[in-house]
Amino acid sequence: MPSPSPALIARFADIVGSAHAITESADMAAYLVEHRDLYQGRTPLVLRPGSTDEVAAILKLAGETGTAIVPQGGNTGLVGGQIAQGGEVIVSLSRMNRIRSVNPDDDTITVEAGTVLDQVHKAAEAADRLFPLSLGSEGSCQIGGNLSTNAGGTAVLAYGNARDLVLGLEVVLADGRVWEGLRSLRKDNTGYHLKDLFIGAEGTLGIITAAVLKLFPRPREVATAFVAVDDPATALKLFSLARGMAGAQLTACELMPRAGLEMVLKHAAGARDPIAAPYPWYVLVELASPLEGSGVSGVLQAILEDGFEQGIVRDAAVAESIAQAQDFWQLRLLMSEVQRAEGGSIKNDVSVPVARSAELIARGIEAVKTIVPGCRPIPFGHLGDGNIHFNFSQPVDGARDAFLEQWDAVTGAINEIVADLGGSISAEHGIGLMKQHLMETIKSPVELDMMKALKQAFDPKGILNPGKVV
Repeated sequence: MPSPSPALIARFADIVGSAHAITESADMAAYLVEHRDLYQGRTPLVLRPGSTDEVAAILKLAGETGTAIVPQGGNTGLVGGQIAQGGEVIVSLSRMNRIRSVNPDDDTITVEAGTVLDQVHKAAEAADRLFPLSLGSEGSCQIGGNLSTNAGGTAVLAYGNARDLVLGLEVVLADGRVWEGLRSLRKDNTGYHLKDLFIGAEGTLGIITAAVLKLFPRPREVATAFVAVDDPATALKLFSLARGMAGAQLTACELMPRAGLEMVLKHAAGARDPIAAPYPWYVLVELASPLEGSGVSGVLQAILEDGFEQGIVRDAAVAESIAQAQDFWQLRLLMSEVQRAEGGSIKNDVSVPVARSAELIARGIEAVKTIVPGCRPIPFGHLGDGNIHFNFSQPVDGARDAFLEQWDAVTGAINEIVADLGGSISAEHGIGLMKQHLMETIKSPVELDMMKALKQAFDPKGILNPGKVV
């Protein structure tokens, strides 16, 4: 699509006001580079609307003039879905950050798309409630982006993905019309569930401007343990044991390799090893209950004792305070970030049936070490839902650029194993630019036809986030 003319840029700028229309290169830089430095964007204009009406006016003008638009939240996406590569106009939702309402009686919160996830957490806590979506980037990611990518995070085991946390949406369509779907109904069987089309669509069908989110009772008791195990297969046995003994009280079960923990201990200030002796693998287990006196600490202790007796648990550290539990979680949440300090890192966000997670890890390590001898496997993540962040760091004495040139070969090997195990090449990060070329290999012709039909119906001129997803 052609870049907008100076006259058209002026018309777009008039919608939001000159103070919120960015055209200077230096000021646009933060909107054009993503976290992994894999994509460098380009755009003639960044618009920062402050209301749904302004977003509607932008899309109405874009539709009339055939101007391509890339919606952007906190720019924390990991597959390039938020990057403008073809000179599209960027629409940043960051000014639309109001908490519109909190209804503890209905267990809902209504927020605008630019609200930072951490602010949603704080608003929920102020009402003595919990919004459970939790990500490492929660201090900067925005709820609109979370919903557009159907974000997962560490609480999926207990509460589900972002899709499961939404009751209603407000969405601006490609022609500027506004779908006012901010309903708080728990049951509504009046036809197609339209909100689910926009969640996970990465801004290709419409721009989410607000959402009604589910709240939950705030946990009154939490018990957290950092557990040493021999291997991922044993970690799965621990997960099965914990799920059988704790049921719905099991809220997190995260897998970590020793190599990843050592990177955190090396590069994260104040990080300490919870267990004196090193072990090859660890599982972060957390139980929680909204009831005081629920006895989750006793349940956790019983799980660990049974694990010791069965030869599953090698050692364990149980958090004795909230601060210590937070320290345990920091070791897990920093595992991706610290890999940057170790040079090049090739990353995979994949999922398989939970019971096949250990097989994925074993086969994946063997396959990639054949491609890149000496590479350092760092598979970690959400053991309880089968989502493994299967990362590989460059060999200690290797060259970063030479290692990263193997990206396609490494990810291709992992993706082939994932397909064989009945999994997904994108568990929670989306498709974006990175994986769009793979869609024809992972989706059947029928699936692709349905997806393309939806795109044509909602965005017939192809102006919304072109080149992403389909």
